[in-house]
Amino acid sequence: MRIVFFGTPAWAVPSLESLERSDAEVVAVVSNPDRPSGRGMQLRPSPVKTAAEALGLEVIQPERARSPELHDRLADLAPDVAVVVAYGSLLPGPLLEVPRCGFVNLHFSLLPEYRGAAPVQRAIMDGRSETGVSLMVLTEGMDEGPVLLTERVPIAPWESAGELGHRLALVGARLLTPALGAYGEGWLVARPQDGALATYASKIDTDQARIDWDWDAERIDRHTRGLDPVPGAWTTFDGKRLKIFRVEIAVADEGLGPGALATDEDLLIGTGTAPLRLLEGQLAGKRRMTGPDLARGLHPTPDALFR
Repeated sequence: MRIVFFGTPAWAVPSLESLERSDAEVVAVVSNPDRPSGRGMQLRPSPVKTAAEALGLEVIQPERARSPELHDRLADLAPDVAVVVAYGSLLPGPLLEVPRCGFVNLHFSLLPEYRGAAPVQRAIMDGRSETGVSLMVLTEGMDEGPVLLTERVPIAPWESAGELGHRLALVGARLLTPALGAYGEGWLVARPQDGALATYASKIDTDQARIDWDWDAERIDRHTRGLDPVPGAWTTFDGKRLKIFRVEIAVADEGLGPGALATDEDLLIGTGTAPLRLLEGQLAGKRRMTGPDLARGLHPTPDALFR
């Protein structure tokens, strides 16, 4: 089976490597263009591009998924199927028609739940105890295509989006190769989704990532874990932005109002309910630090607030 792989972030790499180890032939990899990142804002390749080059695979990086050049190159490659794992761009209908068996997408939710760009983050933020992966046949609608198979995965109560996404990536990679073979041979048949049950996981913007300290402690805990590592839940202290990655509900009640701070060895933060202990955070331009290290660096006064 000839495969063209579409993917960009680290979560897509296990699937690419699994396909390359299989009997399938990965004839090319499509990934988003190199983007500036880091303190120096230097152009950096995507994790998928880096992995593909290490495997000796051709890498195609179109500026737009609708570019005629991408369509023509895909037609020249004549794949039996294209596999998509978190590519990052919507694919147009004419492109979807090029492979003989269409495009198969690995999505990190139990479709039709959490269609969209942020299914892992939203599941944690919503307090779900379970999610999963779905293999679906792509259509032009947002994650609306028929589903080939799913596998359920529990969400641990301490888990961040980064940790859960990594586990889901490994589960999906394990399912992908045998499912593609069965699909290509015609005995794994896709079933339509029930659109009436659909929920959506839209991309999380900067404003949505901000912490409201009037929320209850449990919601803030889910919010910080769901946005770790990106985009990162955030607040401000003394006019400067501070990302919050890990908290835990404190046993002692310090009588703190929302956003109010108390320190001993740890940094406690008031919420709409119980106080939270800060376990890990990051000041702008600095590395991630433990809560005690941040407390020593911030030197909060008795009337200081996270806002």
